[in-house]
Amino acid sequence: MTGPSEAGAHHNGPMHWNDALAEQFAWHWEHHLRPRMAGLTDAEYHWEPVDGCWGVRHVDDTSPSTVTIRSGAGDWRCEYAWPAPDPAPVTTIAWRLAHLVVGVFGMRNHSYFDAPPVDYDSWHFAGTADEALAQLDTQVRTWLDGVRALDDSRLAEQVGAREPAAFAHLTITDLVLHIHREAIHHGAEICLLRDLYAHQPGGTRPTA
Repeated sequence: MTGPSEAGAHHNGPMHWNDALAEQFAWHWEHHLRPRMAGLTDAEYHWEPVDGCWGVRHVDDTSPSTVTIRSGAGDWRCEYAWPAPDPAPVTTIAWRLAHLVVGVFGMRNHSYFDAPPVDYDSWHFAGTADEALAQLDTQVRTWLDGVRALDDSRLAEQVGAREPAAFAHLTITDLVLHIHREAIHHGAEICLLRDLYAHQPGGTRPTA
């Protein structure tokens, strides 16, 4: 089995926990997830595999929907409902990328690493796959740079008011592990949607 150990997880000397935390996601991002997103087309990006999907839609799209909220500040809006239905609807690749950009990385980059403010209401969501991937690349780069700069005292710091009250007692280490789980989880969903799209009649198999 090959993997992160090749990039330095086995080393002599003191353990640097922020390096290990960053490497947990960095290796997966650089060697698996980001290459699997290469060549994403706009058709795949907006593809709705079933009826009733949540997606990222143009403001002029008046398609009938059970969506109660369309957030965003630009020409494209991210759909959701509050409270969320049970079961929640299937979401498009566009929606999942938007969630990673804003809810997973962007808001935390602002809260923990002094990046510009990010929220669902003010974000200019991407109408194309290339734009969405460029947004994601920027947020992932900012996140990994921030994680690599954490020292032991910051890793042990409680997240406090930066997260919902139920999680305020958890440490930044806990937060980093959670964000990486979220990114790997949603990334796997995107990869699966690409595979399903490719295996439709007339679909194209992703090359990466």
